[in-house]
Amino acid sequence: MTQNISLRDYLAVRRSIPAFQMRDPGPSKAELEEILRLAVRVPDHGKLAPWRLVVYRGAERARIGEELLKLRLAIEPELSAELIEVERSRFTRAPVVIAVVSRAAPHVKIPEWEQIMSAGALCMNLLVSANAHGYVANWLTEWFAYDNRAYPLLGISDNEKVAGFIHIGSSDFPAVERPRPELADIVTWVGEAE
Repeated sequence: MTQNISLRDYLAVRRSIPAFQMRDPGPSKAELEEILRLAVRVPDHGKLAPWRLVVYRGAERARIGEELLKLRLAIEPELSAELIEVERSRFTRAPVVIAVVSRAAPHVKIPEWEQIMSAGALCMNLLVSANAHGYVANWLTEWFAYDNRAYPLLGISDNEKVAGFIHIGSSDFPAVERPRPELADIVTWVGEAE
């Protein structure tokens, strides 16, 4: 395989931008379709496509935020004014939010864990594909990813799980590097180089 220096350089500086630092413009529908087309090119043992995508755009994002706020207030009625605004703006921080929904299910040959990992790979590919199109992106889950009461509002079925919400937009903020683990702390070498 030929070494792709530009891809290597990109991976050396790849960084997520916080969703609250995003702004318009977001990708157009044509750009989104290309981003999605590239992103679904993930490892998928058995070609099951054990995931699907829900794309939230436009005014619908504000409506979802209001409904999520109602749900959160039903759970926690004493929310501060600041947290009320956080809940209300969950889906309006970025111009586009994409839910990656895992549909992992028992299969005679393909373990569910591999299907779940494929959804995780799709999340990562969405980040990379958005960046390749000149947009910033962030992979979040948030409380409602784990609360089935929010699923009907989000277009998600009870037998599905949220792998992540990918926020995509533009930003004027610089990508700030964060500490990364030392390889010595996370890598176990087995055997010597041949």
